[in-house]
Amino acid sequence: MSRVSRTGLTLAAIAILCAAAVTATHRLTATRIDTNQQAWLESRLAPALGDVDFDTGLTDDVLAIRSPHGLPGNDPAQVYRVYKDGRPAAALFAVTAMNGYAGPIRLLVGVDVGGVVTGVRIVEHSETPGLGDKIESSRSDWVQQFPGRSLASLPIAAWSVRADGGQFDQLTGATVTPRAVVGAVRDTLVYFDAQRDAIFAAEPELQ
Repeated sequence: MSRVSRTGLTLAAIAILCAAAVTATHRLTATRIDTNQQAWLESRLAPALGDVDFDTGLTDDVLAIRSPHGLPGNDPAQVYRVYKDGRPAAALFAVTAMNGYAGPIRLLVGVDVGGVVTGVRIVEHSETPGLGDKIESSRSDWVQQFPGRSLASLPIAAWSVRADGGQFDQLTGATVTPRAVVGAVRDTLVYFDAQRDAIFAAEPELQ
């Protein structure tokens, strides 16, 4: 066998061993990676459900609602549904306020089965640092205005910032950003009120 052939076989053997090692490593770590990703996602979702009592996993029952759907945003909306003793407990909506000051604002809106907001969390935005970014729970308590509110406790006309005659505080130096978030929460509640039964149906077909 020539020297070139021996070298080629050696390289081929090394390549096979490396591929086998990579495959084995992937198999050993895939479960751990999936578990970590699941835990990370649930840690992001949980705060928007507040004190809701449920006994199912946060990501066990996820509903994708095709656009157009009536919820904030143009993309398909995701709804995480949770239950207690087999009965609906709350729905967590991942929606997008399209009218932020610097662009879309992605947020989570938790609503219990009675239509009461359990929590609101901002997931992603491009709002102005030091001004609009105070919608984040880590930067101010502004989003704490929402839990406990509902369409029953606060009429539609009041679901706006004070500058527009509503009941929600704006942020100093920033009105457009909170206006977008308040509007998104309001529209989510309106949708939930109209689609409550379908949202928790086993195989809903929502438009």
